[in-house]
Amino acid sequence: MTKEFFNVTPVETIFEYIAEFSGTGTEIVDLLAAGGRILAGEIVSDIDLPGFDRSTMDGYAVRASDTFGASEGNPAYLDICGSIAMGEKPDITVLPGKAARIATGGMLPEGADAVMMVEHASEIDDMTIEVYRRVAPGTHVIQKDEDIRKNTRLLSPGTFLRPQETGIIAAMGMPRVTVYKKPVVGIISTGDELVPIERHPEAGFIRDINTYTLASAIHLCGAVPVSCGIVEDRFDPLFAAAECALSQCDMLILSGGSSVGTRDLTVEVIEALPGAAIRVHGLPVRPGKPTILAEAGGKSIWGLPGHVASAMVIFEIFVKPCIRHISGDRGAFDGNDFRIPAVLTRNLSSAQGRIDYVRVRTVEKGGVLFAEPVLGPSGLIRTMLDADGLIRIGMNSEGLEKGVQVMVMPFHQY
Repeated sequence: MTKEFFNVTPVETIFEYIAEFSGTGTEIVDLLAAGGRILAGEIVSDIDLPGFDRSTMDGYAVRASDTFGASEGNPAYLDICGSIAMGEKPDITVLPGKAARIATGGMLPEGADAVMMVEHASEIDDMTIEVYRRVAPGTHVIQKDEDIRKNTRLLSPGTFLRPQETGIIAAMGMPRVTVYKKPVVGIISTGDELVPIERHPEAGFIRDINTYTLASAIHLCGAVPVSCGIVEDRFDPLFAAAECALSQCDMLILSGGSSVGTRDLTVEVIEALPGAAIRVHGLPVRPGKPTILAEAGGKSIWGLPGHVASAMVIFEIFVKPCIRHISGDRGAFDGNDFRIPAVLTRNLSSAQGRIDYVRVRTVEKGGVLFAEPVLGPSGLIRTMLDADGLIRIGMNSEGLEKGVQVMVMPFHQY
């Protein structure tokens, strides 16, 4: 087999390839279960919200003009014409010189244009209040369309549904909503040295960590992981596992088997799949240079390094945006992952012609956030446990000096 990955693909190109993959389709779900999903339709208001002028305070609905000049030394006197409770449509009109008791959230009656706080007025008797402060029209009142105006476009397809978005949808009276289906992502771990995690590894063997780190990362992306097992380094079982996984999943991840060597079968297996094409075999990055991206039947296939830290870093940088993209997330390529400024605590060397992704721990000292590099081989899971995120050393840089500002991409920001 030729050493294809030395002909590396520019990082920008892999994102162009990712953008070509189609989404997962849509489904209708109960709004109660829609949190964390990606909206597939447009939400346009068909009503004004709140739909009526309402009080934001307990007090008295008044005509603002009746309070002009009122003060503690010269109060205004108003006659009480009624009371308005929450959830009640008032059947009274506030005429000049009148006021109506009103609760927070109550509907403003006809004729009133402001609310006098209860603290700024007192009842002389059951029929009269004296007012100690002037209010302007609209004081302590939410207008009927102040929150949302009818026919306003509220949410667009591709919006991640947080509590505030589901609240808006609820305010529009929609108990069900159309969202993109969660992608189903298959995971195959390859290698003769791997054993299930419940087994004690004998000399020369290691437990299969990657299935579990990748499954957790997939969950955090809002997708559904499916473990397709550990497969030995032989063509027939690996081909059968990959073909089976693609028949039931929207994406396939193979970890291990993407480095050069006599036992590297990943590319050979992928190329044998019906309609498959290798898009990328090698990226100018560290860690994770031998990363593979392929396509078969419109589905993406990723070949990740076997080293646990390398696989996790490549997932964060490239696979996560791919999952978000096919999930319908319009922010999949917003380029805002490296967004937290911090001060580098030591010199870091690099080589021109590649991008280095360095694990860092963030520590705040004296109101300043510092990024402390967590160094170690890419096969050590502990380096990922000790790190909070990644920083990037650019392709044309020979390194970074201690004290410079760097931008940190925090882990697990999905």
